[in-house]
Amino acid sequence: MKKHFLILFGLITSISVAQTNIYGPTISYQTQSGNMAKIGGFYLHNSNNNFTYKIDATANLAHFRNKFVAIPEVGLTYYPKTDYLIIPMIEAEVSPYTVTPKVGFSVLTIIDFTFGYGIETNTKKDLKPIEGFTFSFGLNIPLKW
Repeated sequence: MKKHFLILFGLITSISVAQTNIYGPTISYQTQSGNMAKIGGFYLHNSNNNFTYKIDATANLAHFRNKFVAIPEVGLTYYPKTDYLIIPMIEAEVSPYTVTPKVGFSVLTIIDFTFGYGIETNTKKDLKPIEGFTFSFGLNIPLKW
């Protein structure tokens, strides 16, 4: 699984070198079968078309059943082009254990609020199922604007 994340990241990086982009660290809170802190990085591509997309790679950090767990996750977010401060968004996140489609809104693509439903794809031994309704809010800190 780690190999697939590295290949995806390499392809995205090589395609986006000459594009208008924003990148930096991202931190967020998510509740889904428990509370999780999400820490990672994001890349936001601001195209000349009618949309903007963001790709992020995070580690979901949680304490489930008296164990600390770190679950890798990759997300893809779509923002339609608008001239408004608050932007609607559609997001999909994939981890080794769940696929989570989400909808929500963002303030200038910096502060995100989403909700959705996590669909379990795999259960890790000694880890409670990570599925069901989810809510999250996060902060994308741009290093290059």
